[in-house]
Amino acid sequence: MPEPVSTSAAYRMSSLPLPSYPPNVAPKPLTLAFDPHSLVDAVETVLKGHRQAVELAVIALLCEGHLLIEDVPGTGKTTLARALGRAIDAHVSRIQFTPDLLPSDIVGVSVYRQATGTFDFTPGPIFANVVIADEINRASPKTQSAMLEAMQEKQVTVDGVTLPLPGMFIVIATQNPFEMEGTYPLPEAQRDRFMIRMSLGYPSYNDELLMLDSQELSDPLDDVRPVITASDVSGLIASVRSLHASQAIKQYIVDLARATRDLPGVRLGVSPRAGIQLLRAAKGAAALESRRFVIPDDVQKMVPYVWGHRLAQVAGERSSEETLRELVGRVKVR
Repeated sequence: MPEPVSTSAAYRMSSLPLPSYPPNVAPKPLTLAFDPHSLVDAVETVLKGHRQAVELAVIALLCEGHLLIEDVPGTGKTTLARALGRAIDAHVSRIQFTPDLLPSDIVGVSVYRQATGTFDFTPGPIFANVVIADEINRASPKTQSAMLEAMQEKQVTVDGVTLPLPGMFIVIATQNPFEMEGTYPLPEAQRDRFMIRMSLGYPSYNDELLMLDSQELSDPLDDVRPVITASDVSGLIASVRSLHASQAIKQYIVDLARATRDLPGVRLGVSPRAGIQLLRAAKGAAALESRRFVIPDDVQKMVPYVWGHRLAQVAGERSSEETLRELVGRVKVR
């Protein structure tokens, strides 16, 4: 576990009141039932040189959020999703999205049994703890809509019957943002269901060389073993949710959200739900730093990943991430 930062250092960029600890005594580091860094380490054995991306994936997991990975083919999007799934002792399913995929291929279908004269429901791949939605933008909007209820309410409705999904549930979706022929861009409502959007990018020279060495004779995914169970993940989720976020931190998030709605060149600022997602993601970032409370740095770190895909800008303007980083530099903590 990393060493806890001092209280004064943690609050160096803000005017927040210091927590009431005795003079010259740093707060005790956060102790969780399971060290999330063990999960990060297990996944990073497969994805060399992408520790920050792996940490973002783990933060999404700890915060009950869904993850959207956008990048060119071959950079490791599906590999990251598969490695995270294998590192958890849970039910993992993979859906390859194609233009002919139907909603029933995702949620399941009721089959008539002539022998008994009844309908039996056959669950689809959405009934899993970790759902890998590969190339999600290649399916039609009708099929994509089958994911909305599951991602927001952790349930699906089939033939008028509502069925709950597993308690620990995360969707990890991938898409290629450059090859758009024959694809269906995700609607704003569906993009808003994802807590975090990120890209992996190309590895460094040494990391790419290391990948050639490690994968010359075998697939490192074959060596990934579960390091945590689904029930342990549920316990971590509860612990992360209970971390302290002061009123000043919440005011800071609201100030940032309201500022996005007045930005020039922005057609649509972030929604109130985006603020809730940012607060939860900031708690996840604090947990990875072994802190019991959220600081402004946690919020600022997560803003581009949680709000980048929610900010609707005028075509031709700068990237949403650049706009948000500039915004963070202007909005001060009260």
